[in-house]
Amino acid sequence: MPLDQSFVGRSWPATEPYLVGREKIREFARAIGAADVEYHDPAAARALGYADVVAPPTFPVVITMAASRQIIEDPALGLDYSRVVHGDQKFAYARPVVAGDELVCVNSVDEITSRGGHDFITTRTEVTTAAGEPVVTVWSKLVQRGEH
Repeated sequence: MPLDQSFVGRSWPATEPYLVGREKIREFARAIGAADVEYHDPAAARALGYADVVAPPTFPVVITMAASRQIIEDPALGLDYSRVVHGDQKFAYARPVVAGDELVCVNSVDEITSRGGHDFITTRTEVTTAAGEPVVTVWSKLVQRGEH
C-alpha cells in the first residue's frame, strides 16, 4: 500500500524541549570517532568562542530521529518501518549546537513519491531553541522498499 499523499505539507506540534548535555556530545563524538578538542574539552571550546563543548555536525540526529516518531508511527501514513531504509540526510545550520542548548523540533513532511515500486518520504525538522532561535534544519529521506 503506497504512503498517504495527504501527509505532504503536514506539520506536527513542537516536541518537548531536549537539554543538550556535555556528556551526550562527548559520547556521540566518541561513537563517530570525532576527536576534535571542541567536542570534548570545554576550555578548548571556549577558546574557540563557544559557551561549552560544541556538537559534531551530525549530532542533531539524536533528537530529530526521536522527534520523527510523530510522523513514522502515525498509522494513517501507511509506513511499514520493517521495510524502511535510510536514503539521505541533510543539515542546514544557523549556528552550531552547544552543550546547554534547550532544543525543540517541529516536524513536517516535504515530499512523498513512488518510483520502481518503492515509496520515498522526505521529512524536514526545524530545530530551534526553546526561545525560538533557529539552530538547524534537518532533512531526512526514508525509503520504504516494495513488498516484493
